[in-house]
Amino acid sequence: MLQNHLLQVTAMIAMEQPESFEPQAVRGEALKVFQALRPMTEETVAEFVVRGQYMASMVRGKPVKGYREEDNINPESRTETYVALRAFIDNDRWRGVPFYVRAGKRMPTKVTEAVIYFKPGPSGLLGGESGKALAANVLILRIQPDEGVLLKAYMKRPGPGFDLQEVEMDFHYRELTDAYLPSAYERLVLDCMLGSPMLYVRGDVIEACWEFVNPILDAWRDHPEIGLYGYPAGTWGPPEADDLLARDGAVWRYPCKNLAERGGSCEL
Repeated sequence: MLQNHLLQVTAMIAMEQPESFEPQAVRGEALKVFQALRPMTEETVAEFVVRGQYMASMVRGKPVKGYREEDNINPESRTETYVALRAFIDNDRWRGVPFYVRAGKRMPTKVTEAVIYFKPGPSGLLGGESGKALAANVLILRIQPDEGVLLKAYMKRPGPGFDLQEVEMDFHYRELTDAYLPSAYERLVLDCMLGSPMLYVRGDVIEACWEFVNPILDAWRDHPEIGLYGYPAGTWGPPEADDLLARDGAVWRYPCKNLAERGGSCEL
């Protein structure tokens, strides 16, 4: 998931505008992102990468096996079922901006999102009597299962004073009732039949992704003292992944609450 899907999503977020909407131009800009990824070392793997493995748990009143209790799995397996990392893209646009990426099995729900936090506003101008800095506006690109765009921003409450409250602008592709939404693989098969390589990964892109990921795998292999953290099935991963963001005063977005508000499900 990290080497292919998640890095590809990262590239789509971070890439510069291509010269044209032709496959070679788009994939060329994605390659530049991967080439600008700050390489991982043994030291930074231990500091900026968290791996986990799900453990037995009760989920919605039902017992769920841990990974090592699954069929044909070594009871001492150190295979990771979760990874979270802090990465940097060392180019002019993104230098110094942390990118956080995570993926795991046995999460509360299957969801893919890209979450972009804007810099919070300065303190003292707006935000009420406290004068505290505003929380960051957030742009959420929902890739699956409920494709759409959600913008969470702050507006001034009507009336006197300068108190602000969070508001949402929420768009769902399913609301376009006259539009057919093909599945991801349906789209890929169609592109293949049409001879369009736009959404397919180019060879040099694959190599660049592995150049970033291989040092992580090598560090895990050569340094077994690097932690493999357990997390109960049905949760969002080990607490150590939260600590990864806490260093920058950030937190992960947990989409289950938002899904439940829209009538969705967080079952495994």
